[in-house]
Amino acid sequence: MSMHVCCGAMLQCSFGIAPSSLVVLPTNKVMTSYMPAANIMDNKPMVNILPFGMCTSPANPTVASATAAALGVLTPMPCIPATATPWVIGAPTVLLANMPALNDTSKLICSYGGVISVIVPGQFTEMIP
Repeated sequence: MSMHVCCGAMLQCSFGIAPSSLVVLPTNKVMTSYMPAANIMDNKPMVNILPFGMCTSPANPTVASATAAALGVLTPMPCIPATATPWVIGAPTVLLANMPALNDTSKLICSYGGVISVIVPGQFTEMIP
């Protein structure tokens, strides 16, 4: 079984330099360990998913242009998350606001090729299947 993810969870992007935290608004109306619980639709950039410091993805247009200006030397640029799809897979047997709950094994794909993972779920008392 995996841990239920809530507000304050630590996230890491495969192309990001620094970790970030998950922001969950109390719209799901469910709490876990006194924090708002997350579902797979908590994927909005700059609302739920905050920047990961600097981005090193060559698919990011700002990184690509800065790298081209530096004659091919990879030049990281500030991260602006581009998450258009929900978290993948979640916990399909536990529904929050009619969507699967978010567990710590779920992944979120950035449009620039990064894979966002949960490194700390935000709480350690509630497990979900």
